[in-house]
Amino acid sequence: MFQQLVFYLFTGVLIISAIGVVTVRNPIYAALCLILAFFSSSAIWLLSGAEFLGIVLVLVYVGAVMVLFLFVIMLLDLNLDLLKEGFIRYLPIGLGAAFIVTLEMILVLNMPAFKISQPLASLPANNTEALGKILYTDYAYPFEIAAVILLLAIVAAIVLTLRRRTDTKLQNISEQIQVSRHDRLRLIKMQAEK
Repeated sequence: MFQQLVFYLFTGVLIISAIGVVTVRNPIYAALCLILAFFSSSAIWLLSGAEFLGIVLVLVYVGAVMVLFLFVIMLLDLNLDLLKEGFIRYLPIGLGAAFIVTLEMILVLNMPAFKISQPLASLPANNTEALGKILYTDYAYPFEIAAVILLLAIVAAIVLTLRRRTDTKLQNISEQIQVSRHDRLRLIKMQAEK
């Protein structure tokens, strides 16, 4: 009973925040509503027993992607009047597309292929542990190959962005530290004026 109440609470917050993403006029508020939607859907994943998906949703989308979205939105000088034009005109098309997508999701999820055929006793108690066991035993080599490819991509991106350019002035820290006072200060003897 309590779990159903919490589920309906998070579902209501998710629906309200998703509506807020679309209808709020300020893009920063829309991004904040999207963050609330991500947190609510993460809580629903946790209630469903998919701990890994809930934690990854918070870490990846809220922790990285939405922070990047907020920085981009705040750095851009957006013309809000252009964003507001045509909202009412395209509302029926958007509602129709949302209805069709919802209908397709209901039909797909009610197919027999998505029903659980295993007894509940054979399911693992912790899906993060089961995912880790499968990932590091059966799929260890593909996981390591993917890690090496991602590492190479990171190194390549750093190498491409850190090329030497002759038109920029750079500091040489080792030369600055090794400078003596004779290199910086020059005493000149001059005759005093009357």
